Amino acid sequence: MSTVSRLPGIVTTDHVFQVPLDHRAPDGEQIELYAREVVAPGRVHDDLPWLVYLQGGPGGKANRPLGKDGWLTRALDDYRVLLLDQRGTGRSTPATRQTLTRRGDARQQAEYLAHFRADSIVRDAELVRHRLLGPDGRWSLLGQSFGGFCTLTYLSLAPEGLREAFVTGGLAGLRRSADEVYRAAYPRVARKNAGHYRRFPQDVAAVRRIAAHLTERPATLPDGGTLTVEAFQALGMMLGSGTGSFSLHYLLEEAWVDGAAGPELSDTFLAGAQAQLSFAQGPLYAVLHESIYGQCSVDGRGTEWSAERVRKEFPEFDAAQALADDRPVLFTGEMIYPWMFETDPSLRPLRETAQLLAERTDWSDLYDTERLATNEVPVFAAVYHDDMYVDTAHSLETADAVANTRVWVTNEWEHDGLRVSGGGVLDRLIRMAQGEI
Repeated sequence: MSTVSRLPGIVTTDHVFQVPLDHRAPDGEQIELYAREVVAPGRVHDDLPWLVYLQGGPGGKANRPLGKDGWLTRALDDYRVLLLDQRGTGRSTPATRQTLTRRGDARQQAEYLAHFRADSIVRDAELVRHRLLGPDGRWSLLGQSFGGFCTLTYLSLAPEGLREAFVTGGLAGLRRSADEVYRAAYPRVARKNAGHYRRFPQDVAAVRRIAAHLTERPATLPDGGTLTVEAFQALGMMLGSGTGSFSLHYLLEEAWVDGAAGPELSDTFLAGAQAQLSFAQGPLYAVLHESIYGQCSVDGRGTEWSAERVRKEFPEFDAAQALADDRPVLFTGEMIYPWMFETDPSLRPLRETAQLLAERTDWSDLYDTERLATNEVPVFAAVYHDDMYVDTAHSLETADAVANTRVWVTNEWEHDGLRVSGGGVLDRLIRMAQGEI
């Protein structure tokens, strides 16, 4: 029986579905899929169109609404919203270091996780659509970041299930290899570093001091993880959000405390760094991240820790050299590195599994470029002008390649515009769909 709850300004209903682990074997092993339906009070019984939210990630559960706030404020004016916990996340059958050990050895775990990419997520959504709306029902999509990647896969595999699609910061390069993605990403991250140091010039010295200290003595985080120089640089993922530069600065402000043996990194700083760096709440993000770029037709090889390999082409990110040359130490961005499976306790048990996925060469194609070229589903996309996470040029290239796509390019928001704009980003896209813009 579904559970109905009332929160400020919304009514939610829980839904649980059984879906095949492998959609090619529909009668084989089943896993659980959870989704939360959200509707405005007084409209529970109205015949509203459905809007399915596909979260960013990969490996991210849907947001947990505390009431009618954020983009839901705008969405609930017109839609019944379905917040889907993508397979392996949230209340769907979880895939973590605690659960994956039941799958057997690393090779068996890797085979299991090979079913957790966008194509499986889309086929899950299609089964849910059939069960909630019937085979002839159609719904709308809202894809944020990786959710936009999934939207492109949906348009490739099952466009007949869609009325329209909204994409925010998630138009992926259709035929861009992982190496190409990261070659475009490192210069963007360098620009975000330059912007941060212009805003807070005092942080140049602050970051160099911490980096020099960690070079000699890596710190132990509260969860037992290790803060190396490279892990410290990974805090740069914060620079891709609208307030991330400010949050990073405030974290650096409280880095030091006078201990019994002299200055040492403070517990406040170490706890804050751990909160940003730990994958305990979303290990699939790290394990599957590069696989979202893996496609046989692109280069026919594994991703092979692309971010780590390509980083060598950008020596400005070498902290030791920056310290030696008296240059600013640069933070990195949305990159997953193999050493993370050593420094993060939540990832250590998945080290060999991640290695096998990095070596995998038989990834299926996620996008049907011929079908997308003749797409008939209206697509409305927000592309952020200098998005640190998704390359703007790749996004516009994809917009040109997907028929019936309209794009709004803006520098008003960063990658998290959907979340922080109070519904403004979604409102703009909906008004585009309704012909008001």
